[in-house]
Amino acid sequence: MNDLLSPISDTQDTPRLPLKPLGKVIAVTSGKGGAGKTFVAANLAAALARRGHKVLVLDADLGLANLDVVLNLHPKITLHDVFTGKATLEEAILQAPGGFSVLLAGSGLVEYSRLTPEVRNDLLRIIDGLVPNYDIVLLDTGAGISDVVLFAVSLASEVLMIATPEPTSLTDAYATIKVLVSQQQRQTVRIVVNQAARTGAGLPITNQLQQVLDRFVTTAAGHPIRLVHMGDIPIDPEVRQAVMRRQLLMQNSPGCPAAQAITQLATRLENTVMPKLA
Repeated sequence: MNDLLSPISDTQDTPRLPLKPLGKVIAVTSGKGGAGKTFVAANLAAALARRGHKVLVLDADLGLANLDVVLNLHPKITLHDVFTGKATLEEAILQAPGGFSVLLAGSGLVEYSRLTPEVRNDLLRIIDGLVPNYDIVLLDTGAGISDVVLFAVSLASEVLMIATPEPTSLTDAYATIKVLVSQQQRQTVRIVVNQAARTGAGLPITNQLQQVLDRFVTTAAGHPIRLVHMGDIPIDPEVRQAVMRRQLLMQNSPGCPAAQAITQLATRLENTVMPKLA
């Protein structure tokens, strides 16, 4: 892994994004597409709602949104309509299966693939307007380190990085964490290992990633970045069945191993993260 996660050179100057974290906001992100962040965000929201929390998931993958597909929703009003003034924020919020709220983005909208001043201000205004009305807001971001993704992450008080055991996923997670440290001065990133071979298999992976970060990445103040292993979601055939049926795993198969792992993740967030965000 150390060879795969060797230091990544900075080939271009990327503008620093000011960190404006808002309480009660958690960014669910990943370094690589296909890690399962939308699946985790939606089912984690359902698990938190089941525990009595008022939760909203915002599809912050503005250009390639697919939260609507995961939830089998067909919105008539999206975040695009709010941005353009065609609808109010309240009109765009939908109730999702699982007992939580969603704010869906449109897919294939090229104008949201870059962080223009308009997109930046609109996104900040929307999230700022949502926070007072919910116990927790989950941002389902895009993957990688585009300026839109990084700005969305910068608005969150906590980062939940979803990675799989695949070397490419871990390499991209490392690269993304490095950018979060250098541009946003992040000192803590929380890791969830999805598609783990078994429960507990992700902790050694997180520890290896921590060792590489300790060697190559420090904050501006010279402090090491701290990874917090929040748990694993094991490989489970019920996950594929739920995804193909466009149903939440927490509703379709709440007793399966993957659903139990997501419930445990919700409990850890409830006990360790949410009290600090209140």
